[in-house]
Amino acid sequence: MAQINRVLRSINDEDAARCVDIFLRPEGTTGFEEYRRDVEDISGWFPVGGHASRVFQEESAALEAAMRDVPWLRRVVGSA
Repeated sequence: MAQINRVLRSINDEDAARCVDIFLRPEGTTGFEEYRRDVEDISGWFPVGGHASRVFQEESAALEAAMRDVPWLRRVVGSA
């Protein structure tokens, strides 16, 4: 059976062209990844950040790292 991460939180940019997912791995660690999509391409979301392999023990630590490493995320979360 495939090991599937469970998304805990997904945050879109203002144009809904990029998002960051904070996820929980089956063994209990958390992580995050940045994705993008092109509205004219029906293929869906593509990972662009290269962050998925980073390991955090808590959701808050993954979010903190994402906010530090994904510049647009600070702007979006800061305005929420």
